[in-house]
Amino acid sequence: MPLVDIEVIEGVFDTAQKAQMIEKVTNAMVEVEGEAMRGVTWVRVKEVRSGQWGIGGNTPSAADIKAMAAS
Repeated sequence: MPLVDIEVIEGVFDTAQKAQMIEKVTNAMVEVEGEAMRGVTWVRVKEVRSGQWGIGGNTPSAADIKAMAAS
């Protein structure tokens, strides 16, 4: 049984977007492993609080990430 974890920054994605991630990642896994595995393919979306992750030595906030996505 596959287990896929997706880690995102808390407050960046809404509930509908996270559900879409789960659906699309499940579909991608089923494409690889076959339809019989759909019911046992786990996908978890985990949120990481601002300040508890970094990139390039910086700790951007959810607002910073949203601004990057909008540009």
